[in-house]
Amino acid sequence: MTERLPERLSAMPLALRGAAAGAAALAILMLAGLLVDRWPFAWDRAILTGLRAHFASRALMHAAVDITALGSVPVLVMMVGAAALLLAARGWWLVAGVTVASGISGGAVVTLVKNGVSRARPDLVPHWVDVSNASFPSGHAAGSAMVYLTLAALATQLTRHRRVRHAIVALAVLLVGAIGVSRVYLGVHWPSDVAAGWCFGTLWALGWWWATAAMRASWPSMRE
Repeated sequence: MTERLPERLSAMPLALRGAAAGAAALAILMLAGLLVDRWPFAWDRAILTGLRAHFASRALMHAAVDITALGSVPVLVMMVGAAALLLAARGWWLVAGVTVASGISGGAVVTLVKNGVSRARPDLVPHWVDVSNASFPSGHAAGSAMVYLTLAALATQLTRHRRVRHAIVALAVLLVGAIGVSRVYLGVHWPSDVAAGWCFGTLWALGWWWATAAMRASWPSMRE
């Protein structure tokens, strides 16, 4: 039996709207930076070398490896698959399909951009994990933003408590942030790679969310 979707699903949580606004502002700043500078930016070099010079330790390295794994393709695929199965089991076929389509299409776009830009990985510090493809944008940052922010948006529909909703979004944002920082700390991405990944992933996830809400509003049969 199909379970009726809550009408609240069409309303984007305020915290996620803030994340979208922040991502858009960051993207504009990066584009403006390209007009007056060439990448890697000066702050790219400063952050990358500063992290390694002042915070290098075996314990932090192991922690960063564990955290960065949460943004890997296998983990993100499992998260999307599990979410889609749970949504489908409740009869929320549209949302389940959009969740899968968002992840697949977003990953494809990131791959295309990587191949098109072909930015080299940073070589200022030794890499602490193996990497093989291009650097820009960070696939871990983009993928984790797409997946975890989408799941957070869905999870906020399960409670009416505002504080709980804010806590869910805050945890997702912290996780996405930690994954991105881990890529820089491990020496395999420029900070601007990660910033671009965060921008793209956040805007991509929330764009699909709004598209889903619009489809549900336009097609009454999809409100079930």
